[in-house]
Amino acid sequence: MLHRLFAALPVPDEISEPLLDLQKGLTGASWRPLENFHITLRFFGEVDTNLAREIDHELGLIEAPQMQLEIGGMGWFGRREPHAVWARIAPNGDLARLAGACERAARRLGLPPERRGFKPHVTLAYLHGTSLEEARAWTERHGAYRDGPFWCDRFHLFESHSGKGPSRYEAEADYPLI
Repeated sequence: MLHRLFAALPVPDEISEPLLDLQKGLTGASWRPLENFHITLRFFGEVDTNLAREIDHELGLIEAPQMQLEIGGMGWFGRREPHAVWARIAPNGDLARLAGACERAARRLGLPPERRGFKPHVTLAYLHGTSLEEARAWTERHGAYRDGPFWCDRFHLFESHSGKGPSRYEAEADYPLI
């Protein structure tokens, strides 16, 4: 059996709920539901049950401090053809080190290195046929958005379940931050 896994920080409802108010005015946007808001630390992809257990073990060895994070602006992925808009997480050294620890855990298990640099964010929508100009205008319109700080005291190993409608994410394991 294959499991589509990723490590992520949950986003508390008091931060997630105001983000829902921004979810309008963008052609081709498939807006994400509140329960899907998270900050991805490392995507592991589709792995078998044995590798899933090994990932869980490696993540359980990570020692990282609790941290306060803030949302600071908006952005999009896809230079020529935008495919997602997101809320930016303000730079934070503890967060970058936690993501690095998750990356090192993946490499110890033989997973290929993440090709893209770590860019902490909360995905608000996936885009389909949205023009670059429209994505730019939406992010500029909401560019001054700020929220937080919010406290992070744990991260999770999530499994993504696809089906009709948006993917459903289920926390399979919980790792406290110290």
